[in-house]
Amino acid sequence: MGKELAVDAEFFLSKLSEAKVTFERALDCKHTEFDDLYPYMLEHPQFFWYKRYVAWSQLLTITGLCQELDVPWKEQFSPQQVGYLEQRVMSAKVLDFWFETNDTKEHASR
Repeated sequence: MGKELAVDAEFFLSKLSEAKVTFERALDCKHTEFDDLYPYMLEHPQFFWYKRYVAWSQLLTITGLCQELDVPWKEQFSPQQVGYLEQRVMSAKVLDFWFETNDTKEHASR
């Protein structure tokens, strides 16, 4: 059982890493799989909002599964990002400050 759990944990952590990259690419308006699935939506103003919502939902789903399975998912995120994921709501704060680190806060205050 222990060995099986280790394999499952590694699988979920790799999926979590992929979901994080997808969400971050969506935030940066970079290409994701969503662009390929819905190419006709590229011209719609709401497209990037939908793309971010889908990526956020995927990230929440995988972090939720990791939590239920006791897979240590929080190490892949900053404490601030963990807080956003635990709140579950993709607010403007998440969109604006996802990439912010303590270093950027220090530079901003100088």
